Amino acid sequence: MARINYDIQLKELKNHMLLLGSMIEEIIKETICALAKQDAEKARDITSRDEKVDAEVRLISQVCYTLLLTQQPVAKDLRAVSAALKMITDMERIGDHGTDISELTILMSCEPYPEEIKIVEQMSKETIDMLIMAVDAFAEDNAEKAKQVIAKDDAVDSLFLAVKSSIAKYIKTNNTNAMQELDLLMVAKYFERIGDHATNIAEWVLFSITGEFPKD
Repeated sequence: MARINYDIQLKELKNHMLLLGSMIEEIIKETICALAKQDAEKARDITSRDEKVDAEVRLISQVCYTLLLTQQPVAKDLRAVSAALKMITDMERIGDHGTDISELTILMSCEPYPEEIKIVEQMSKETIDMLIMAVDAFAEDNAEKAKQVIAKDDAVDSLFLAVKSSIAKYIKTNNTNAMQELDLLMVAKYFERIGDHATNIAEWVLFSITGEFPKD
């Protein structure tokens, strides 16, 4: 009977992790859509969802600590619970960055975007791909998919540097629309951070499967 309850709790943990993953995926997808369309109304709606993510994070934390304190998992199960506690921190931060980007979208909604928006849109595509793959890797216990996420992080970093360089050159020679340029740079930085958090999730997935962290 104890083992049955243990398995039920582990399954409950995974289900809640997948729910949280789907929640933040949806937030980032809609964040990208609002940004692309300069849709201030959609952006405002996104900023109101933070409490639901926080509530799910608290629930998962309770499930994890209940498992650790009452079931004392070992080996792979212990790694899975420990990794879940780490992953929810990164998932929560991704949701926070979705809110941050949405707030900037509202500020930028009344003026045309700088040309660097094209690079930022490419960053957004790369980061949402990383996030979806990281959540899928967790759902499937797929180490190879987790490694693919980690490998994609360099591309996002390169795109951020390209945005940063282009905006810096523009501001040096032209003060027109400088605030819009700086706000867009902040958006790019948040996407870069989302990529970092997706990478962290993938690394914890690898740890839960293999017991080892990827080597630099």
